[in-house]
This record gives sequence, C-alpha cells and structure tokens, in this order.
Amino acid sequence: MEEPQGFFSTGDGCVGDTVTERCLVESKEPVSHVQLACGLWFCAFPLDGNELCVWSTKDPSYQPLILRGHRQPITAVTFGNTVSPLLICSASQDYVMLWSLDECRQKVLLGLTPRGLVLGTLLGKALYLRLSPDDRAAAVCAGNKIFMLDTESRSTLAVLEGHRGPVTAAEFCPWQTHIIISVSEDRSFKVWDHHAGSPLYSSAVLTASPLLSLLVDEKSKQLVAGCADGQLWVFSLVERHHYRCVTRVDLKKKRETFSRRVESRLCSLPEENRRPRAHGLEKGEDMEGSLPVLSLAPCDLSLLLSSECGCLPSESAPCLWVGSSAGLLVLNLANFELEGVLRYKDFRSLSIQVAGSCAMMSKAGEQKAICLLTSLFGGQIAVLEIRLAALVRSRQGLGAGRSLSVLPRGCVLSTSPLHFRIAEEHRTPPAPQRRSAVRSTVQDQPLVFHSKVRSSGYATAPHVTMFSPKTNTRNNGDSPSRRRSSHGCKEYPLESSPPTRLHKQRVLAHGPAAALCVQFSGDGRWLACGLANHLSLVFRADLTGTPAVFSGHDGAVSTVCWSHDGRWLLSTSLDGTPRVWSLRRAELVLCVGRDLFPKPIQSAQFYYLDAFILCSSGPELQLLKCHIDTSKDEIRRYKQKSRCRPVFRLPTAGPTEITSLSAVNDFYSYLVLTAGRDKTVEVFDLNAGRSAAVIAEAHSRPVHQICQNKGSSFTTQRYQVYNLFATTATGDGIKLWDLRTLRCERRFEGHPNHGYPCGIAFSPCGRYVASGAEDRHAYVYELGSSTFSHRLAGHTDTVAGVAFSPSAPQRERDRTCEQGRGRERGERESQAASALSTELDAGLRPATLGSRPEPRSRVGCSTDRVPQAPLFLMLSVLSHI
Repeated sequence: MEEPQGFFSTGDGCVGDTVTERCLVESKEPVSHVQLACGLWFCAFPLDGNELCVWSTKDPSYQPLILRGHRQPITAVTFGNTVSPLLICSASQDYVMLWSLDECRQKVLLGLTPRGLVLGTLLGKALYLRLSPDDRAAAVCAGNKIFMLDTESRSTLAVLEGHRGPVTAAEFCPWQTHIIISVSEDRSFKVWDHHAGSPLYSSAVLTASPLLSLLVDEKSKQLVAGCADGQLWVFSLVERHHYRCVTRVDLKKKRETFSRRVESRLCSLPEENRRPRAHGLEKGEDMEGSLPVLSLAPCDLSLLLSSECGCLPSESAPCLWVGSSAGLLVLNLANFELEGVLRYKDFRSLSIQVAGSCAMMSKAGEQKAICLLTSLFGGQIAVLEIRLAALVRSRQGLGAGRSLSVLPRGCVLSTSPLHFRIAEEHRTPPAPQRRSAVRSTVQDQPLVFHSKVRSSGYATAPHVTMFSPKTNTRNNGDSPSRRRSSHGCKEYPLESSPPTRLHKQRVLAHGPAAALCVQFSGDGRWLACGLANHLSLVFRADLTGTPAVFSGHDGAVSTVCWSHDGRWLLSTSLDGTPRVWSLRRAELVLCVGRDLFPKPIQSAQFYYLDAFILCSSGPELQLLKCHIDTSKDEIRRYKQKSRCRPVFRLPTAGPTEITSLSAVNDFYSYLVLTAGRDKTVEVFDLNAGRSAAVIAEAHSRPVHQICQNKGSSFTTQRYQVYNLFATTATGDGIKLWDLRTLRCERRFEGHPNHGYPCGIAFSPCGRYVASGAEDRHAYVYELGSSTFSHRLAGHTDTVAGVAFSPSAPQRERDRTCEQGRGRERGERESQAASALSTELDAGLRPATLGSRPEPRSRVGCSTDRVPQAPLFLMLSVLSHI
C-alpha cells in the first residue's frame, strides 16, 4: 500500500467552539451521492472512484488505509457490528466485497497487498449496504431488489422483490434479527422476513417525495424514515401497534421555530452575556427551500439532558442525527423538538458548504461527535468533530436560572396577596354575645309612629317562618367527613393498568345539548358534568340514582371544578359569570356578577385550599376572596348572603386573553399556569405577585387546555413528578412539560383532533394521560411512550372531555344486565371492571332544582344538530383499573 500524497491534509482546523474540521481529502472522482461509513474508531469513504479509504477518528495521525479491489466506482460502504474482528463492506457495480481491517492492517505492515472477499458479482448499482447484527448476512440494495448475501458461504440467501422504485435504504431490526425494513423511491416502506424471503407488511404511499434514509431505534422501538422534501415519518414497531404512524415532522418548520427561540433568548440575555449571532440567524437571510434527509444516525445526549431533566421519564429519551445538504440537526424522539442545529453556512471557514452525502456517529458517554461529509459539487471529503455541549447549549438555556417548583420553597411574603388569608386566620374572633336562657315570644317595645312600620311589637303572635328548609333530617351519622374517611381507606395503586373496556353507560339528555366538561370530586364520590343546555349535573361516581341538576347559567357550561372539601361546585359558563353551588343543599350560594370584571370570565377554579377563587378575565388573572354563607334572611330569603371581592389582579405578558388556567388546590402552592390565545404559556408566582416565566410558541396553535399532574389524596407520588404539566392545542397534539426546566419533555400524537377542542387529564398515579378525540374514541398515553397505549371505543360522536377517578382504580359490578340490555351484555361488561364510560344516548328527565323542569333533550355533537338522529357522547369518564 502506498501512502497518499498531495490530496490528504489533517490538522486542528479550528472553526469555532462548536465544530472543528479535522481532515480534508480531495478525490479525483465526484462522491456526491454515495453511502459513507462512520464508526466508533474509523470512518470509510470512496477515494478516486474505485479505492476505499479508511481513516482513524481516534488517532488522526494514524496512517490512512487504502484498499483496492474494485474496478468500478464504489457507491456504498458500511461497517460491521462486531468489534472483533471489525469488518467493512463495500459495493460497486462489479463486486460486493468484505474486508477485515485487522487482517488488512497486518498485511500492510508486512508489505503485502490486502485482499477482500467477494460476496457477490454484477448485482447492479448498489445504493445502500447493511450488515446484520451478527455480521453473518449482508443486505445489498440494488435497483428494486434487496439481495441477502451470506458472509460465510458467500452465497445468495434470498432476493426480496416488491418495491416499484429503487431501494434507497434497508435496516435490520435489532431485537428481531430475521426482520429487515426497507424504504424506496416509490415513497413506501416494507417489512420483510428475510429468512422466509417474504414481505410481512407494506405501507401505503407516504409522501410525494422519495424516501432517502432510514433508522430503527431500539430504545423507543420506532422506525424513522426521511424523505427528500424534509419530512420525517415516525412509526411504532411495537408488536400490538401494527406499524401505526406516531407523527410526521417538518424539519423546515422545526428549524424556523428553533431559530426564533434562540433569537428570543439572545434578546433576553444581558449585553455582556450574549453570544455573537451566527450567519444563518441574521435578519433578512433567506432560508433553504427544502432539507433533504440524506442520512439518519443515533445520537446520545444522556449526559447533557439528564442534568436538567432529573428523574423524569424523558431523561433517557433517544435522540437522532439528521443529516441534510444544508446542515446537521439533532432531533429528540420524545418531544420531536430540535435540540441543536448546525448549519454549514454559519461557519464560513468550513470547506464544504453544501453536502452531497454525510454520515454521523456519536459514542455513548462522550460529548463529541464525528461527521463525514462529501461535497455536492466536486470531490471534497471532510471529517468534522462536533462538540455536543456547545451545539445544544442554546436549547438547554431556555429554562435555566428559574428554578420553579409547584411545591413551595419558602414562607408567604408579607407583601404577597396570599398573605391575606394568613392575616385572617390570626385575627381574634369577636366575643360571643350572651343570650338569655328564656326566649320571650313577645317583647315589649315602645310605640312609635313612622310612615312605614313593619310591626309595633304589641300583642303579636309568635313569628312563623314559611317555606323554611327542612334541616332536622337524619343522616344516620353519615357525615361527609366520615364518608370520605371510610371511602378512602384503600390507597390508590401506582402500578395499575389503564382502562381498556367499557364498564357502564349513562344517558344525560336528549336533543342538541352537548356535554362539554367532566370532573370527579376529590373524594371520588361525585361526578360533575357541564352541558351546553346551561345545566350542570352531579352524579354519584357509580352513575346510579337521580343526578342533582343545577340551573341558572345563561350559556353553555364550559368548566366545572370541585372544592377541596367537596362541599362546593364551581362552574363557569359562556355568560361570563362564575357560580358556586352547594352540593348538600343543591342550590346556588354565590353568583359573581359581571360588574367585577372588565371582560367575561373564561375559566375559574378554587385555589389555595379553597381560600381563593382564581379567574381569568381577558388578559388578566383575577384572585377573588369569597365568603360563602348558606344562611337565609327571614325577610329577604332569596337574596344571597355570600359575598366575593377581588383581592389581586395580574396582567399577562401579552395583550391576548387567557384561554385556560391551572393551579394546585390540594396543597399550598404559589404557582399558577395560564395559556394564552397567542400560543404562549405563562407561569405566575402569586407569592411574589408577578410573572415568573413565559414559554413562547408552546404550540403552533392556541392552547385550549392546560392540565397539571395533581395526583389525588389517595396516592403518593414522588415530589418531582408534581412539576409535570400538559398542554393541548387543536391540531397540534399534547405536550408534556417540566416546570423546573420549562422544556417540552414528550409529545403525544395519534389522536385525531383538528377542529374541536378535546380535553385531557392525568391519571392519579401520574403514569398516564388521557385525551378525547374526534374519531369517537378516547386515547390513553403512557408517559414513557410517544404513541397511545390504548384506544377506547364505545362512543358515537366526538369525545370532548375525560377524567380519571381519584380514588377507585377498580370497581365491582353485578354480572346481570343493566337497563334491559340482557345478560349477554352484563357478562361482557363484567370483564372490564372500572373502565367507566358515560355515553349520552338515552333519555333523562330529572327535576330541576330552583326552576321549572327542563324538557327532554338528547345530548349530541356540536357539529350535528339533527334532532331526529340519535346523537351520543361528547365526553368520556374513565376510571382507572
């Protein structure tokens, strides 16, 4: 072997703190569209057409190894998977050859010419090569076929045919070595059993552009396919998922969003801490029209992400390198967000500005990566060294320095609006007045004459109260506190499974009155539902008996919320008036007037252990102090004695209105989360009385619900898990966030939600997130997976809301039929203990309290108002198994 002269240059070549050009090679032949190989210690690439060059990435001063044996230009190169011996396979139109690097190195030291083993001849132009996990088989993608070659006997094992276009990539399944997956220019992927030589699955046409690259991730068990128009298609390879599509990622939009976030962070930093802007972020520079995905490779960021993510499920989230002609991107497969972007144009000193092909490798446990590039125009080949810490530094710094937590870390400040409750608790109550032991029914009063005299007091009979409430009813000692204690004796299991089957159905109404929201009480005994016909219904948790009906709103009930003690129910409506109802008396006890707020109330909830009521009024967050008094005046019996007054108001960072808010009421917490119509999520610290953080562009569309992992009084979770919260937007899926880092840790897609705002809910164990959908199903996601684990059927219309029971992971039920459905249905439903589902399809005619009875109506979808058709559920009530 002769040492190459004149065209091979090495050196530090420092371009910046992010990327360094370690090696530059000039080839006589163009190498723009070939498969490159990049391993742990070596990288390999074609040189001068038919020569194979192997360069050491561990020791750059090591003499490059030149292997000769091909007569035609080499088009594909790949490394083996075993460490000893380390194999390398190369392919051209004439030969497919296998080389052992150790043997080749020894022969070169002895002055001999290394020779490779010929596995196949005249197979055609090979676009891709891949060796099996045990290096016993080689997959050669040539034309529309995949040739399976035996590396030991050098024979053809099978020829896989079925693609209608050239096969561009093929990968072995790491956990099922007999399965190989291929993508083609026919815009589809196929799954093969290469032992049997037959296809197992064939996808439909995915996109209008050819598929160019492929990656099978063993950790997440996902398939990632990249196409020429900059799209990434992610599919689940879990056996029961049947190759379902997890998501589709538009790399161009992701990169633009990433650039805006980095730009906003640079503007928010002090002048002395700002880094110089890269050339690609300069204002007015045009972005590339497309980002063809040339190659995909795994990327290990566990050392960089685990320090911020703590013990969250996404700390070990897999990442991948995405190589394109314009640069490199690091994509997180948990949240499908970019962790880092490296554009070649940002580093003018790089020899290659537009790549024709590339290969990446990052070793586990190290903070450096190697990238092998070839120029799209010419024969330049470059080896880049990338520092991962510098690459992802801009992305990690978005939530740095805030140290937010749901759990309070200090005492209430004297200037805090929450100190109002502390002052009232320490206030000395007035001394009670002594009453006479003998009450006189007739009192002597002086005779006076006025224009209006109610009574003179002389010779009057004892006062008789008419229509007095019956307060001497016996409850057999079944007080609410005693019922809660007896009901909550069993702790909620944290390792329970999600609901999978229908448990029970209950009808709310007939007609065009949709169900909009649902919420369990804290003790798990009651279930509140808000309807579009201005009513709120309260059921028992087992959906038995006649529900209590609360009437008084002038618009559709949008939210319902229980107090911590379970005595009060707070509801908001499109009429903009929050109302507090008494569960025991089944009547209105407080109605907050519109005159207290500049704009109608969109959402409200109890806060700080029922000490306050949080409301959102336009772009303002309102804190109300309420005094609820259920006693009645003898003269003005229908005038409520409860009162409410604003204590504190806090404007949002932007002028847009708040669409949803969330705060913990089960324990003292200072933080309040809000979502705005401008696609932002803002965190307020009411102890300091200011805005603590703002997440810009949390979704691509306005967030319609924000939900915290609040657990329940029947579970005990790790304290870090309470900092998780989820947001959802129409057409943009569900995102799981960590409040401490303000990072999106995981993204859940797969449930169709394109036009109607469907609700979400956390399970009490904190392991699952449920969501409604427009395909008449409820979806259950596990926090450790990006695709849904269960798809619950049984509804006939859009599922608008979901809720988990906080106390009952399993409910016993009779095997007999219910409501005349027959014994067969009863036996079928008995298998699904605790998958509680409410379907609004049969008549319900309860007596409305405080008003005339409502006419019979059927609850249906908001988009279908045909009264003759039987319209069903718009909300789902789920009880954890």
